[in-house]
Amino acid sequence: MTDTFFVDVNGEFVVGKAQSTPQNESIGLIASSEDGLGNWGLPLTDALKQLQTGVYSGTAMLNRVVQRKGLKCGLIVNRGMEDFHRMGRAVQSHLGYAYEDRIHLNTHRYDPPLVPRNLTRGVVERIDMAGRVVIPLREESARTAARELISADVEGIVISLLHSYKNADHERRVRDIVLEEVAHSGKSIPVFASVDYYPVRKESHRTNTTILEGYAAEPSRQTLKKISDAFKEHGTKFDLRVMATHGGTIAWTAKELARTIVSGPIGGVIGAKYLGEVLGYHNIACSDIGGTSFDVALITQGELTIKNDPDMARLVLSLPLVAMDSVGAGAGSFIRVDPYTNAIKLGPDSAGYRVGVCWKDGGIATATVSDCHMVLGYLNPDNFLGGALKLDRQRSVDAIKTQIADPLGLSVEDAAAGVIELLDADLRNYLRAMISGKGYSPQSFVCFSYGGAGPVHAYGYTEGLGFEDVIVPAWAAGFSAFGCAAADFEYRYDKSLDINLAPDATTGQREQAAKTLQAAWTELTRNVLEEFKLNGYAADRVTLQPGYRMQYRGQLNDLEIESPLPSAETAEDWEKLVGAFNATYGRVYAASARSPELGYSVTGAIMRGTVSIPKPKIPKEPLEDETPPNEAFLGTRKFYRKKCWVDARLYKMEALRPGNRVAGPAIIESDATTFVVPDGFETFLDGHRLFHLKEV
Repeated sequence: MTDTFFVDVNGEFVVGKAQSTPQNESIGLIASSEDGLGNWGLPLTDALKQLQTGVYSGTAMLNRVVQRKGLKCGLIVNRGMEDFHRMGRAVQSHLGYAYEDRIHLNTHRYDPPLVPRNLTRGVVERIDMAGRVVIPLREESARTAARELISADVEGIVISLLHSYKNADHERRVRDIVLEEVAHSGKSIPVFASVDYYPVRKESHRTNTTILEGYAAEPSRQTLKKISDAFKEHGTKFDLRVMATHGGTIAWTAKELARTIVSGPIGGVIGAKYLGEVLGYHNIACSDIGGTSFDVALITQGELTIKNDPDMARLVLSLPLVAMDSVGAGAGSFIRVDPYTNAIKLGPDSAGYRVGVCWKDGGIATATVSDCHMVLGYLNPDNFLGGALKLDRQRSVDAIKTQIADPLGLSVEDAAAGVIELLDADLRNYLRAMISGKGYSPQSFVCFSYGGAGPVHAYGYTEGLGFEDVIVPAWAAGFSAFGCAAADFEYRYDKSLDINLAPDATTGQREQAAKTLQAAWTELTRNVLEEFKLNGYAADRVTLQPGYRMQYRGQLNDLEIESPLPSAETAEDWEKLVGAFNATYGRVYAASARSPELGYSVTGAIMRGTVSIPKPKIPKEPLEDETPPNEAFLGTRKFYRKKCWVDARLYKMEALRPGNRVAGPAIIESDATTFVVPDGFETFLDGHRLFHLKEV
């Protein structure tokens, strides 16, 4: 589904939802906007004329990479290294595989490279890992490479040379030569040098990410322009911003647009962090179930974890990404029975916006998790998406019977219930493992459940874990869009560093370390302010926040730290930076795990620039009676669980009042989602319109 989230000048908000239109995203966005604004009684065109800004999040760019439908790009690397992009990292051969496939080499495979070998050229030069010139650049080899790629009619040229993040001179000179040759050819071909975009270590990661700028970001820029133009035709006067992987928003005209490759789930985590800050929740387990995946992130002591070398679309990348883990299981996931083992397999492929067999017009023949929902009585076939899609329960019954129940010798109800129990158990184990892997217990966390299918499964994947609280926002279906509305306008630049200090480092060494870090901050500040200037924001409107990545010497993993100082010049400044790292390390892991006796390494410098925006106002209403009002009660519906049918009481979510308690078995319906409260559970709606789910 496509969600929209509108916030007015007072912070009040409404949520809209419509079916996605992958062939032209603007159609689904306009329809979703009409749905949301209708809650305020506002005509679309009148309302859009009043909008001050808009933020987009989605997975169009990621889908383009997964399907290998990007632009035709050329790649310039070191001579002798022409095969390294095609070979990739070994982990890329099994990324996204289930455990049983990861351990068997015969199942491993490499996807086609983003740039084929015949469009890769090498230039003669070499800079070593310390940044020293070993072989001077042979400029004629760069000119030859540029001319050959131009004559091959490439649509973009990417340059990535070994260790250029330590010494950028050769790569920048190759870039200038290529630009000269492009100008001489009379063609219009964009040129992407890794040092201008991602000056960080790890050649495969850096190269893949820079290629994405030409391969996927440029065509996605055209998609975003189409969406922006469609809204302008309806009266808006702004250019869309896009949710970036680091948790802020950037303009669709931004130079580093590959940072927006996966932005949908990020919004939910940012929304959870904002909600936690407002309401005083410090440890939050974020869980988001949509049509294709279950996305999980942890907020510990109010802080997000940022990965600097994530993987997406079976590629290793150099992008700052809000740390999230995903399971390829959602409401649209296909269900199959393995013919050899009779085991049920869920996903990872999904029906997506086509829901399942239950929607006749979707053209789906394979049963999905949503079909199980239909069989068990979870969903109202006449109120899916507010009735915009009419579903047929009998189609789900027939599909589950033929494809799952009969092969397993089960009744249709038990087969469907077994699938849901299996899915919930998988998600529950995954959530438990993620929290315990950080050294925490679920009892220390509040679990936020959101996404279109989050409220349907919240009881199942949290049962028995002992969370401090399980919270389902009344606007769960549009929670990621809510997070986008809560995200500031932010640009971020990173640079790799190699600063290593022993525990007994001298005052002079500590001072030099601080100055090296400051030099990187100064360079990154220029990049941040340049981006804001292009978007019409003067430097005095930008709040700068320096940061760094630090680890104990000899450890494999670093932590991202917000600098407690605006600048660093002295040995005393260095000690304050170390103190901030030790404090964060103790919160993320444990105080007893600190190891200052090893000394410290700074692996990267970070500069974030932010222009703050007004945030959505969290509702605050007085509590009323525990008994729901009569107008909220919709009747009953048969509901199957634990091998028996029961009558579940039905409620309209929007008609429930703060203070109401609903005991299971009950189903709370909204146009955009369904909240399932089975027997053994109850929920309480607080004054912020947050449902608190409890086992009783």
